[in-house]
Amino acid sequence: MDSTSSTQHAAGQERRQFISAELREWIISQAQAGVPPEQVLDAMKASGWQEEIAIQALEETLQAHLAAHQKTLAAAMPGDEPAGVPVPEPALADSPSRLRVLDRDVAILFTMKHPRVVVFGGLLSDAECDQLVALAGPRMARSETVDNATGGSEVNAARTSRGMFFERGEAAVIDRVERRIAALLGWPLHNGEGLQVLHYKPGAEYKPHYDYFDPVHPGSATILQRGGQRVGTLVMYLNTPKKGGGTTFPDVGLEVAPIKGNAVFFSYDRPHVSTRSLHGGAPVIEGEKWVATKWLREREFI
Repeated sequence: MDSTSSTQHAAGQERRQFISAELREWIISQAQAGVPPEQVLDAMKASGWQEEIAIQALEETLQAHLAAHQKTLAAAMPGDEPAGVPVPEPALADSPSRLRVLDRDVAILFTMKHPRVVVFGGLLSDAECDQLVALAGPRMARSETVDNATGGSEVNAARTSRGMFFERGEAAVIDRVERRIAALLGWPLHNGEGLQVLHYKPGAEYKPHYDYFDPVHPGSATILQRGGQRVGTLVMYLNTPKKGGGTTFPDVGLEVAPIKGNAVFFSYDRPHVSTRSLHGGAPVIEGEKWVATKWLREREFI
């Protein structure tokens, strides 16, 4: 085959690799299943897709899907978008690699502005992680979610972990960790809910959700009386699962690996999808996952 024929053959191959509706549907299904984009790209290349076309298909499809998803969610929120309020924020103005927080050096591993996400390394010691697991273990029960109709709680199929709540300052290790969190995030100690510890076995997950209380639900008024809105979340990993169990942010394609002692913080200055704070706990594939969650409120939590 001469050079002209080779060029025509290559051009013909490229023309045959058009981005079909079926391909777009498959890419979206992979994203919804939590498959990272790089793995989807590898699968496409292994199936014979040219890398440039595969990347183009991924970018165009995921961006269009995200835009449609956000538009749908925004339409579901009646009325104008609420005004933002102050939120917790670590002292990262000069982009430090580490912060000295009371008794401990904490590494800054990752930051994102929108959504506001910060990943901390070594927030807890191994001994503190083990102590929290040991204290929580005997008190675990099927995890519940907020009942939007009443403001109470209920078992929900979207959340398949087991969990429990500590009172603020209930034990020395809890008091120490809570004071460290308050100093790290620049937020009053008394504005925090008690630590919640969750245990996920293989297959357990928490499907994507928002942590703020949606004001359109009748039960939210009762919840908000105890300290106003939630404005920030800190998830601390108490062990390292063998596979799976990451904290996902579907709106931005981010997944934070659950590494013992590390933590992920994210804030949301209004109860609205524009915060892009949709997140979930990916299924544990192998091993188990223990986490401790700290929710921060606008005012003193009582």
